[in-house]
Amino acid sequence: MGAQWKAKHKDLAANAKGRVFGKLAKDIMIAARSGADPASNARLRLVVEQARKVSMPKETLDRAIKKGAGLTGEAVHFEHVIYEGFAPHRVPVMVECLTDNVNRTAPEMRVLFRKGQLGTSGSVAWDFDHLGMIEAEPSTAGADPELAAIEAGAQDFEPGPEDGVTVFLTEPADLDLVSRALPAQGFQVLSAKLGYKAKNPVDPATLSAEHLEEVEVFLAAIDANDDVQTVYAGLAG
Repeated sequence: MGAQWKAKHKDLAANAKGRVFGKLAKDIMIAARSGADPASNARLRLVVEQARKVSMPKETLDRAIKKGAGLTGEAVHFEHVIYEGFAPHRVPVMVECLTDNVNRTAPEMRVLFRKGQLGTSGSVAWDFDHLGMIEAEPSTAGADPELAAIEAGAQDFEPGPEDGVTVFLTEPADLDLVSRALPAQGFQVLSAKLGYKAKNPVDPATLSAEHLEEVEVFLAAIDANDDVQTVYAGLAG
């Protein structure tokens, strides 16, 4: 969780899946601005693969691609905004949003941060590294993540959010290059994007069970907001 925070218990209820589809649809629309054909648009291809992995309906997927590529006549205007601050008990947080109305999102973030502390731009960013993050899984038996990281040009690697998945960390400018090099090293890329990784994550062992629960509830509430794409929390483990 020193990188992207993800809920420990994945709720598969319809409304939770709907939120996942909504976040992915925004990513698809943004990626489709560079072309509606996944075969010639690497960023779109990766997001489409993510959407299929979580069983996004084909109609929803196709509509997002067409809308983002400007094929429906609808204007798509999303602004990328980052909010910084602290969860309860001084856990640093970076919240990445894609919104069509900052005047709606900003007050919602202020309300959500009441149980923590909303900071100004740069207030916690200094304590995070901005990196390329590639989630990949072995496509060949015996694939070695350490060797793959070296050969593909990644800066580092760490265990991913799911068993068998490795997160390869890169310089921001090397994200696409490393993504394209990993398949030759025996790894199938599942997702690739820029993100934030805490430099000095808080050790959960230093928090009581009650305090840790407060942090988790706070992060889950922010993640549930429709304008929030990704939550990066400075929490180790």
